[in-house]
This record gives sequence, structure tokens and C-alpha cells, in this order.
Amino acid sequence: MAEEKDINPILKQVLELGPTLAFFLLYLRMRDNTYTWAGTEYSGFIVATVAFVPVLLIAMGALWYFTGKLSRMQIFTAFMVIFFGGLTAYFNDERFFKMKTTLVYGFFAVILGIGLVQGKSYLAYVLSDALPMAHEGWMILTRRLTMMFGALAVGNEIIWRTMSTDAWVKIETFGFPILLFGFLWLQFVALQKYIEIED
Repeated sequence: MAEEKDINPILKQVLELGPTLAFFLLYLRMRDNTYTWAGTEYSGFIVATVAFVPVLLIAMGALWYFTGKLSRMQIFTAFMVIFFGGLTAYFNDERFFKMKTTLVYGFFAVILGIGLVQGKSYLAYVLSDALPMAHEGWMILTRRLTMMFGALAVGNEIIWRTMSTDAWVKIETFGFPILLFGFLWLQFVALQKYIEIED
């Protein structure tokens, strides 16, 4: 395994969040246009989705180059974006890309739930080096995050099926990440007593 390298935290955030913002900006620029390739018409949303894939891969390649590693979550998310982005373009149907978010959040909920059934916290397996916390704290956080991922998966299904593409793109780009960040911040505040701080 490659040794992890230090990276400027601002550059790291740009590489991690930049592709999603790029997709949002591309969508805003292209949403009202229709593009014809090989006799087939594609909406601006689908063209922005296809353009998002190489942007994401370039950002991930740069992140790997600068840090020497990629997390399992980043690799899985990239696979889902490529797979569902490909389906979206092939079938010329934006629903595939919208469903991707449901499946990603649902997958995380299922994986964490399997660990809970086994009496384990897979979350601790991934994050314990960065955040030392007692087993009980990890189990509480894992239960809550499992429910949160499940709720986000259900929420995404409701949103993309009942609201406009504009609304979905905005919620996908800003709403879900802000909601998840706020939820995690509240959990870490609430679980302070379980965090093990070394002298």
C-alpha cells in the first residue's frame, strides 16, 4: 500500500468537492439546451452528467497523486457515478443518475446495518485511527448514521420522483451534504464523553 502523503487541506477540499460543484455549474449552463449527437437528442442534464465523469476521475487521480491513497467510499462513489452516468447516457434517461444517490446512501445503510447485526461497527473500522472513541460510542454513532443514510435514500427517492430536475440538482449538490455534515457534527458533540483523548 502506498504511503499516505501530506496535502494542503484546501487543495484536498477542492479535489473532493470540486467535481460536484463543477457538475452543478455545468448543469446551470446547459439545462435549457438540447444537444444532438449521432442523430440522438440529449438534454443539458445528461450532457452535464457525462461531462461530470471525466472531471471526477481527474480529481480522484490528482487526489491519489497528492495523498497516495483513496478511501473505499471515494472509490465506491466513483464506480457508482461512472456506472450510472454510463446508463444515463446509453439509455438517454436521467432517472438512472438520479437513482444513483438512492443506491449509494442505501448501500451505506445496509453495510453499516450488517455490521450492527454482527455486533460490530464498520464505521469504527474506517475512522477509528482518525477519531479514537470507545466501542459503545462507535455503536451509537453507527446506529444513528445507519438510520440517517436510510432516511437520505428514502428522501432522494421522494425528491427525484416528485420534484423538478432543478430542485433535485440543488438538493443533491448542497442540501444532502449540508444535512449530513450537520448531522455528523451534532453526533460528535453529543458523543464527546465517548471520545478518547490521549495525553
